[in-house]
Amino acid sequence: MDGSFLRFYIRENQRHDHRLLWEWLLEQANHMGIRGGSAFRAMAGFGRRHCLHEDHFFELGGTVTVEVEFIVTDDEAQKLLELLEAEKIRTFYTQIPAHFSVTGLD
Repeated sequence: MDGSFLRFYIRENQRHDHRLLWEWLLEQANHMGIRGGSAFRAMAGFGRRHCLHEDHFFELGGTVTVEVEFIVTDDEAQKLLELLEAEKIRTFYTQIPAHFSVTGLD
């Protein structure tokens, strides 16, 4: 099946409707019937302002990025992006063409 690899880059402490945005995004995708999604916490990185953010045990959390990813049909990707627009959520994302399937099927 062809579709998209959709990845959102979200600040760890970014919120929407009093919820962490990465949790809200996974929940919304689940309610939309998207078959799966994952969130990954970054160890370090920098963005457009070129400020390095690192995760250290002794520091307060919230400055690193959480990557939220989905492998979806193009229609599902469009609906998810439309939801973010409707909710006026500002976040950086990538959408890459993807071919996906399951191995071991008869």
